[in-house]
Amino acid sequence: MLGLNIFRLIGDFFEFILTPFKWLRLEVAKSDAGWWTSNLINWVFLLVLIVLLAYWMKESLRFKNEGIEDKA
Repeated sequence: MLGLNIFRLIGDFFEFILTPFKWLRLEVAKSDAGWWTSNLINWVFLLVLIVLLAYWMKESLRFKNEGIEDKA
């Protein structure tokens, strides 16, 4: 019974966390929004990914130039 409760708890947690996406899906379905509006969250995630990748590459280049990239 404990195992079943753990999986139910995990399911309830993700159902709560993903509530904004459910709301967004229903709102876009009701309106005549369009492709850009329905994929706005994807564009936001992509923008965050690009910013983080640029930061990571800048730091990697800095460590390489200082000669400390492989030291633990």
